Amino acid sequence: MSGMSVDVPQNGNISPFDVSYALDDTEESDLSKLLDKPRTLTLENRQRSLDERSLNDFLMSPRVQTRNADNMSRLADHLENIVCSGRRSGINTPRSGFSTPRSRSSFEPHPIVGEAWDALRRSLVHFRGQPVGTIAASDTSEEKCNYDQVFVRDFVPSALAFLMNGEPEIVKNFLLKTLRLQSWEKKIDRFQLGEGVMPASFKVFHDPVRNHETLIADFGESAIGRVAPIDSGFWWIILLRAYTKSTGDCSLAEMPDCQKGMRLILSLCLSEGFDTFPTLLCADGCCMIDRRMGVYGYPLEIQALFFMALRCALLLLKQDVEGKEFIERIVTRLNALSYHMRSYYWMDFKQLNDIYRYKTEEYSHTAVNKFNVMPDSLPEWVFDFMPNRGGYFIGNVSPAKMDIRWFCLGNCIAILSSLATAEQSTAIMDLIEARWEELVGEMPLKVCYPAIESHDWRIITGCDPKNTRWSYHNGGSWPVLIWLLTAACIKTGRPMIARRAIELAESRLLKDNWPEYYDGKQGRYIGKQARKFQTWSIAGYLVAKMMLEDPSHLGMISLEEDKQMKPVMRRSASWTT
Repeated sequence: MSGMSVDVPQNGNISPFDVSYALDDTEESDLSKLLDKPRTLTLENRQRSLDERSLNDFLMSPRVQTRNADNMSRLADHLENIVCSGRRSGINTPRSGFSTPRSRSSFEPHPIVGEAWDALRRSLVHFRGQPVGTIAASDTSEEKCNYDQVFVRDFVPSALAFLMNGEPEIVKNFLLKTLRLQSWEKKIDRFQLGEGVMPASFKVFHDPVRNHETLIADFGESAIGRVAPIDSGFWWIILLRAYTKSTGDCSLAEMPDCQKGMRLILSLCLSEGFDTFPTLLCADGCCMIDRRMGVYGYPLEIQALFFMALRCALLLLKQDVEGKEFIERIVTRLNALSYHMRSYYWMDFKQLNDIYRYKTEEYSHTAVNKFNVMPDSLPEWVFDFMPNRGGYFIGNVSPAKMDIRWFCLGNCIAILSSLATAEQSTAIMDLIEARWEELVGEMPLKVCYPAIESHDWRIITGCDPKNTRWSYHNGGSWPVLIWLLTAACIKTGRPMIARRAIELAESRLLKDNWPEYYDGKQGRYIGKQARKFQTWSIAGYLVAKMMLEDPSHLGMISLEEDKQMKPVMRRSASWTT
């Protein structure tokens, strides 16, 4: 294990007070053994390791059959060549030096696709001759801050783009490098973090004197607010499963180091404590919304990612002694978590009306208002926002508190992981269609809705000048979210919603130089502090485009519902015709 290093050159890029971590030559020689070519799997092995339903099951599902016949015909054309054993399906997207591709499908490539690929490749980060990730942004007009680092969550859409383009090597390198970083000792001041914590980001430092490269990682000790990234470990497991699904290569996930890395992450999440809920208790700023925004307690984004990571881990863990112990704990937690989220986080017209009529101060196990939510605490906007048909998972549920805000990432992950039932998934898409102007506007997609303003903004954000109303995390529009929306649309049989959103993005992104986010109620203005050439804005567009052109790519980021986990759900107004 590598130790910590505090002998950092004062070159203006790294503070001399930062505690950093460097990967030495011994560890690199160990890693080189892990970078062998994927082994060839038999069809039987692939069938055993991959979990998606067959083409026939997909086309015969009720929620897909109810969609427009023309759309279904087009979707069937795309899916007819899927091999349910898990064979990686590719698309003729450009590798380095290639021209803009001609799609295999009936879709014509948009002129900005080639520009997007060029920009994505310019963001590549190399370590000792190997690509290991993409930097957060390539904007040379702004101070770098930490935008020149490789963030775990930011790299996910880049990784998916490369997997869909038949370039898995960079994804494998990234997974192995971050796995090695996990093993280092991690301290903030005098407190040592859990062994399983994954870094928020890392960067390559080149020593010109020694002509030597090292990796420097940030586990939260340099982050705003000094919060460790809870979502990094979940994204790592999800990406490992996406790699396995895309390539058919189980050898990476089956390596002892990868198995141990997963178990360390799971140990942090499955440990017993004082919690009375199966959800994870979190600090503010521990996920994509990494500043003070009232996203603490039991936020939806973390719970949805937690659920998806647990389901991916079930597919990746080996059935050995250690693996079986974790598998049993995962199954138990998944059942409790799915029931809790589907029952208490779900909001539709009927549920809203029920809460509006709640009695308070109920005692005993027969209480209806189990969290003692005060009906008067419901915000005025939600009564107009909630359509008769539609619903969504709210942002947070804890004792006497419900955060009614809409959060895009959590709801899309709920659909993709099948945390949402088929009926709930359909209701979420109904809501997006019904509230298109509010949630999409002129640039997809609102990270949360609505913005917090005035006194609430001062109290909740601490007067944060970056998170003013309808800006950044506070109701800003983030183009990266378009890949999650597209995946959710395809899974629910609503590709036309994704097509409409992509067309909106295409009208602005290139000429605006791929901003990080947009401001305003409608997302009309480039964000006041938005970086240009933001890598995940570029990659998110490419992933959305490739999935829409070849829906078989959805398999690497989508999980079908486990019927054993489905609780008895009452039929609400949002599910009726």
